[in-house]
Amino acid sequence: MIEELTQAYIPLVIWIGLGLIFSRLTPDKFLKFLGQGLYWVGVPLQLFVLARQTDTTKGVGVPVSVAIAVLLLSLTIALVTWFSWQWFQQLQPKSEANLETNLEAKLDLKLESKSPEAQRATLGSFVLATILGNTGFVGLTLTQVLTSHDHSLNNNWAVLFSVTNNVVGTYGLAIMIASYFGQKKTSNHWWTQLQAVATVPSLWTFFIGLNTQFVQLPTAIETGLDQAVLVVIAFALLLVGLRLGMIKGRKSLPMASLVSLIKVFIIPLLVGLGATYWGVTGEERLVLVLMSGTPTGLSVLILAEVYDLDRDLLASSIALTFLGLFLALPLWLFLFT
Repeated sequence: MIEELTQAYIPLVIWIGLGLIFSRLTPDKFLKFLGQGLYWVGVPLQLFVLARQTDTTKGVGVPVSVAIAVLLLSLTIALVTWFSWQWFQQLQPKSEANLETNLEAKLDLKLESKSPEAQRATLGSFVLATILGNTGFVGLTLTQVLTSHDHSLNNNWAVLFSVTNNVVGTYGLAIMIASYFGQKKTSNHWWTQLQAVATVPSLWTFFIGLNTQFVQLPTAIETGLDQAVLVVIAFALLLVGLRLGMIKGRKSLPMASLVSLIKVFIIPLLVGLGATYWGVTGEERLVLVLMSGTPTGLSVLILAEVYDLDRDLLASSIALTFLGLFLALPLWLFLFT
């Protein structure tokens, strides 16, 4: 297990660490350029290469079903956690109110001081941070590092899980949640969401890759594409580090800790136990656990700008879920390999 952890941590530590180091020196224009480059070229190229290696005739239903179930389960747990906390606050004895005032003010867990619109935005941000995982950058990287390269089913499940998470989660459920809870109301017609999904470049390259599997490319090109995927992974993790280094808000760290607990620990544990119950074991089970426990995706920051959500909570959630990932990986390898 030590060797596997070393292989997983090395790219995370090196590239995210470099991003953290140079985050204060990197202009915002470069971050936007790198993000746009990954969105339009890097990730589509990665999914094109992986799709050419994906066998859709074996076990397609499992990763797709689990990805959708994880989104719904995360949504349910997030809402239950939020309203349970609010209910618990209301049950606090009045005699203890003065003793806890300072603590609540420091933790920013009591929201009566916020306007109703701000409370809704914070709730929406809490839900989004819990359900949206970084399955593209981090999830595919971890599964490629921690599972056997000669086991095609692992690759199939990871890619299908990631694509389903993006289509159903990022470009479907997340947009509806953000538009409902956000303080900035925007037009969110069904055709707008359909257009957003239809114009995602990674989905097009994924389907192109699936439908060109029969085309034999020269060995040099195939090798070059495989090496390009490694470069994409490095730049993606570098971008994560750069973004993490620019996080300034600490006010929402306690609530972000709840997000991290749910996102990186509770959900993967439930998925692993459920997979075991249904007879899915070995590396296939580990793939499902890793993909369901990825840190909060960077896409939530885009939604925060568009719909005026709680940016501090979302940024803090990204940071703490990444920290939680480092702590959770040994546990998942111990329990589910």
